[in-house]
Amino acid sequence: MFCEQCEQTASGDGCHQFGACGKSPEVNSVQDLLVYCLRSLAPVALQAKAAGLDIHDLDVFTCEALFATMTNVNFNATRLTEYVRTAIAQREALKGQLENQTWPAIATYTPDFEEDLAEQGETVALQFISQVGKDAVDVFSLKLTVLYGLKGVASYAFHASEVGQEDEQVYQFVYRALDALNDQTISLGDWVALALEVGAINYRAMELLDAGHTGNFGHPVPTQVPLNPRLGKALLVSGHDIRQLAAILKQTAGKDITVYTHGELLPAHGYPQLKASYPHLYGHYGTAWQNQTKEFAKFPGAVVVTTNCLMPPHDTYSDKIFTIGPVSYPHLAYLGAADHGIPDYTPAIEKTLALPGFTEVAPEQSVTVGFAHNAVLSVADTVIDAVKQGQIRHFFLVGGCDGAKPGRTYYTEFVEKVPDDCIVLTLACGKFRFFDRDLGEIAGLPRLMDVGQCNDAYSAIRIALALANAFEMDVNELPLSMILSWYEQKAVAILLTLLHLGIQDIRLGPTLPAFISANVFKLLSEQYHLRPISTPDEDLAACLA
Repeated sequence: MFCEQCEQTASGDGCHQFGACGKSPEVNSVQDLLVYCLRSLAPVALQAKAAGLDIHDLDVFTCEALFATMTNVNFNATRLTEYVRTAIAQREALKGQLENQTWPAIATYTPDFEEDLAEQGETVALQFISQVGKDAVDVFSLKLTVLYGLKGVASYAFHASEVGQEDEQVYQFVYRALDALNDQTISLGDWVALALEVGAINYRAMELLDAGHTGNFGHPVPTQVPLNPRLGKALLVSGHDIRQLAAILKQTAGKDITVYTHGELLPAHGYPQLKASYPHLYGHYGTAWQNQTKEFAKFPGAVVVTTNCLMPPHDTYSDKIFTIGPVSYPHLAYLGAADHGIPDYTPAIEKTLALPGFTEVAPEQSVTVGFAHNAVLSVADTVIDAVKQGQIRHFFLVGGCDGAKPGRTYYTEFVEKVPDDCIVLTLACGKFRFFDRDLGEIAGLPRLMDVGQCNDAYSAIRIALALANAFEMDVNELPLSMILSWYEQKAVAILLTLLHLGIQDIRLGPTLPAFISANVFKLLSEQYHLRPISTPDEDLAACLA
């Protein structure tokens, strides 16, 4: 196998024997085969769109299938094979509607389902790696960057479609980028441009998702979220999918079950209509994804995993884990969609009622969420006055993905050392390194503000652009520094968005992506001053200089 799409690749160079995420070489190869089949589908889908055919269901399927190939989503070769079969069947059905077309060779590829699909996946993966010609290493680096960023785009587009927000240009681009991966003639410069276009489309996808969340559940407001459980039956919902959380809340209403969030669903508590409609959405349990093996084992109820990040479960608690959508793991209970993409959560509810729930109280503890763009910009005058009066010296955006590799204590230490006259904005699961710290206030504003999920990078960008406009300066002239941590492909897409917007001086860690070649990183360093993190003291001094 060959995989270097996440930050935790073996030795920082790539996984070759077994995935650091827990994926076997077989699963990885079937995953590669699925990506290849989606690439074979792309030119046909583009022709179908040009012919005016309605392929909306295929648009959503393609995004879901790409989503399933991300790190820590789908570990199940059987489920991945189902995606492969669907991709080929949909492609052939479309070709039947498009007469007198000459198709490229890849659009005629069909795996032999009677033979070993893993071996066939290895073959197409080696073909993808075998880039020849001038700038081969750098072109391959950028092709991987485009592919991995595209997976992030697809995940956000899939979630946006769930909450009723779609844009044809996003779907069109997904196929166009997949088709570009088939082209051996694209120049190095054009690959750079395509990578930045991934960032532009990702910004649109995040905008759509924000509109879907706020349109359905209201704009987030600052909300205290208990971290201590309360007595009674308990159901835990992990992942990112707020629509599925709402569905679970609806199906558990009146059943004397308390629903808790886990991981990236913590910000869901800030949506006022969600909280008002379902008072049994009570608190948050646990921290970042890499701690779930301990936290899920201790949780006294069922756990529903709606998206990444799933870790290989231990046998001691696997019987109470349920997965949905693109998420799957062998032997875990899978709840298929029953009505408009919503599963029947009865099995998870019954498991919850059969388990003891929380039987002991714990000391009260809470964190505050809900500082998305609408909430922060509603007090923009206060923020601006505090900056002008010298009360706020600098803003730090410290967020991104958390992970298990050493080096991530940097982010905790960095936040703890941020001077008292500075504000820290945070988002995504990287915040769990310091989310429960009490940093106090400035001018009545909390010094630590939780902007939301990883897709709420959109909110952080909106805040930064609004402040730049208020101060009549370029966003790169603001007293704002971005200290980002990355793990998987959504983070790649967000980084490309920031680069597309021209954001400079980003510090990225804990390590640089293995798929970024030395020349590509040099280009990014020269053009955008992208740099790796060093030490908290050195980086703080540089940012505040």
